[in-house]
Amino acid sequence: MITGIHHIAIICSNYEVSKHFYTEKLGFKVIREVYRKERDSYKLDLEINGLYQIELFSFPNPPARTSRPEAAGLRHIAFGVDDLDAMIHKLNQQNITSEPIRIDEFTGKRFTFIADPDDLPIEFYEK
Repeated sequence: MITGIHHIAIICSNYEVSKHFYTEKLGFKVIREVYRKERDSYKLDLEINGLYQIELFSFPNPPARTSRPEAAGLRHIAFGVDDLDAMIHKLNQQNITSEPIRIDEFTGKRFTFIADPDDLPIEFYEK
């Protein structure tokens, strides 16, 4: 039976830019980084508070994908935060602009979105 989310896989268009974004700007910890010669591809495993993992992949010339939160397909990734205002402040210090804060009409909780270097929507949802 399913016990939780194991990882989120992201294919990026510029590996070094995305690696910097997720590790330096958002502060994820590198678990391992490997280069797969047969695929001409890097695979970077990232840790979030020791609980979840992002697999960041590079592939030569990946096709573009529609990537807005309201597009068909995988909608977005979301991370819980204790203090949304503090998270937005940290993002602003990194020159990352967030959308205006929204309120979840069912829970009353606040959330916002940013975009990663490939315009992948990332949500921060206040606990």
